[in-house]
This record gives sequence, structure tokens and C-alpha cells, in this order.
Amino acid sequence: MRLFDVLGKVAIITGSSRGIGKAIAHRLAEHGAQVVISSRNAEPCQNAAAEINASVGRDAAIAVPASISSKSDLESLVASTVDRFGAVDILVCNAASNPHYGGMATISDEKFRKTLDNNILSNHWLAQMVAPQMIARRDGVIIIISSIGGMKGSAEIGAYNISKAADFQLARNLAVELGPHNIRVNCIAPGLIKTDFAKALWEDEATLKRVTSTAPLRRIGSPDEVAGAAVFLASQAGSYVTGQTVVVDGGMTIA
Repeated sequence: MRLFDVLGKVAIITGSSRGIGKAIAHRLAEHGAQVVISSRNAEPCQNAAAEINASVGRDAAIAVPASISSKSDLESLVASTVDRFGAVDILVCNAASNPHYGGMATISDEKFRKTLDNNILSNHWLAQMVAPQMIARRDGVIIIISSIGGMKGSAEIGAYNISKAADFQLARNLAVELGPHNIRVNCIAPGLIKTDFAKALWEDEATLKRVTSTAPLRRIGSPDEVAGAAVFLASQAGSYVTGQTVVVDGGMTIA
């Protein structure tokens, strides 16, 4: 097996109809995996799957819509994947929410709970759902897409950053629990990436210049640059890496 092959592996990627999730699905498919595209709405999932299939020249992607806020949706997502492919080898928890922009003093309980539920609890649910079959096979990979926000305080997105910091610890804890079963669990912490999710930070030229001016690479990242880290962690190349957070931020956190 070549180091970065995921040939024959089955991957679920949440929030994969666009942005980072779609790029991860595309690159996993390109390296041989069968990928399940999932987000809330069916049509964008179907479009993303069709685009990936056309790009890689085979039926590598299917669409299974699911909302990360619904445990029953996620149960159906995992069950549908197992029914179709027989297993889940790779789980990428990418979908997340940020319903509040502003200080912690102004966030409602409802929005705080939604942030924590969608960004932490849903990842915990999915890990619980896929772990038993991975344990039975003594093989599996779980990747949680966090954020460098989890390493810093913020006056505007504090609740989001709290949830992303919790994801680091979720990965560490799952790595300890599942490691004896040959299951690896890691986080990826992207910096500023050119996605719709981060549009407010890169669409305005002055804001983009301010945010990137202190980063060593002096630029914004692309979804593919996060996808590369995911392929590494999902493949044999990352077989001795677990419980870690891979930072993909152009050096923003070191400057």
C-alpha cells in the first residue's frame, strides 16, 4: 500500500456539500475511498457527490443528508452508510455552527447550547455510533475539524472558540479510549480558510489584510490545504499519529 492510499475505505464526512468538508471528501475519493456526502439539505449534497464522481471518474460519492443537531438523523446517516458499504472506516466530523457574533455577555442560552450541541455533542454522538464496528475490526480513523479559535480568546466568537477547544480534548480522550483497539483520533485546527463559513473575514479587503498581515505566509488558506492534512491522518502515512491537533493556519498562531 502506498502511504497516502485509502483505497477501499469508506468515509463519512459531515458538512461536506461545500467548503472544507467537500474538499476533504473530494481528496479522499481521489485517493481511493468511497465517500458519503452529508449536510442538512439534500440537493447540495447530491450536487457535491455528482461533482466528485465526475472529477474522479467513478461512482465514489453518495449523498446522505443529515442534520448534526438531530441524533436520529446521524443514526440514519451511519446506518445508511453501513447498509450501502458494510462499514465506516473513516469518520470526519466537519460540520459546525456559529449562531452568535458578539461577546459572551450577550449570547442567549439557546444559542450557547446550540453551539455546544452542534460542535461538541454531535461529534461525541457520531464517535459513539461508529466506534463499535471499528473496535470489532480493530481498525478505524476519526478526525474532528476544530479551529485555531480553540487556542485563543475572542471578543466576538467566544462560544464558538470554547466549543472548538473542547473538541481538542474530545479527540485526546477518544484517542486514549480507542487506541488499544487500533483506532486513531485526531483534530485538525484550520486558520483562516477561504470558505463561505469565514466569508465575513476575507470578503472585505481591509479585514483580510489585517488578519493575514502578521501570519508568516501572509495569505488566506484554501480548503484543499486542509484536505491534505485529512488525507494524511486518514491514511497509512498517519498511522502513528493519535490524540493530536494538526494546525493548518499559515503560521498565524506562532506569529
